[in-house]
Amino acid sequence: MKAYLSRRYRLSAAHRLHSPAYSDAKNREVYGKCNNPHGHGHNYIVEVTFSGPVDAATGMVVNLADVDGFMRREIVDRFDHQNLNQQAIFEHLVPTTENLCREIHRIISAGFKHAKLERVRIEETSNNFFEISE
Repeated sequence: MKAYLSRRYRLSAAHRLHSPAYSDAKNREVYGKCNNPHGHGHNYIVEVTFSGPVDAATGMVVNLADVDGFMRREIVDRFDHQNLNQQAIFEHLVPTTENLCREIHRIISAGFKHAKLERVRIEETSNNFFEISE
């Protein structure tokens, strides 16, 4: 039997959607107001879902303290109140929320070994959210 644990984290970050492969006119056409040269910000909600068997001794899928510590160190501290365009992982990627979601999934998958990562979901606005899953 498999159980799931989902947890939400909040972070605020700025970004400018701009591709060096496009002209300024094409960037404005593709990204609209999100191509503002000064950038813009979001209050993101990052939701992660882990799965696994319920441990007989602890009664848990994964220790929430382990999840919280990892997410704080590796995700929240890294991205909160930052300009995503200045992050090394976005040196060759447009910092769309799709790419942020993909990179957060990659970071967690590579570094958190206590349970299986099923999904990363990022809410960018009340109308937009993005998901990456296995």
